[in-house]
Amino acid sequence: MARTKEFDPDAALQSALELFWRRGYEATSMADLVEHLGIGRASLYATFGSKHELYLRALERYEESGLTRIVRDLSRPGPALPAVRAVVRRYAAEAADERLRRMGCLITNTAAELAPHDPAAARRVERNWDHVETALHSALARAQAQGELPAGRDPLALARMLLVLMQGLRLVGKASSDPARVRDAAEQALALFD
Repeated sequence: MARTKEFDPDAALQSALELFWRRGYEATSMADLVEHLGIGRASLYATFGSKHELYLRALERYEESGLTRIVRDLSRPGPALPAVRAVVRRYAAEAADERLRRMGCLITNTAAELAPHDPAAARRVERNWDHVETALHSALARAQAQGELPAGRDPLALARMLLVLMQGLRLVGKASSDPARVRDAAEQALALFD
């Protein structure tokens, strides 16, 4: 008779996500995961595979939760430009928040730590950025169609600029002790929409 799992894989995945997010991939060992999750090494391998596979699953969970919020915020009916502004300002506020800023964004952290030499991680990062860019592009195209954005502006180029800005806000916010740095950068970028 097969033994049943003595732990909740969903809760374990969430806990692993939080540990990876706080410490990074390289600084988190399998021993750290075993201790933090309270799961035996064999159970951890049987359920999630390698540390790398567990990281990619944690990254996917992080991505899904963040994308859901961005897509929801940018696709609400009504004026689109205020929603775009709100998303950018939320990124800046989170990047300046003392409690959140040191962890940064798991996607941004992965881009810096793993993507240059890990094709699977690089694909996940690119996929996330593609989704965020698409959501921003759709909102900006809607803003243009509704007369909120001048006809001569390129919604795709603007979406790409905002994506790079938002990722930069997370990276700079993580390392900077000056919250005005990220807030000012966000406001200057948003001034392009005036």
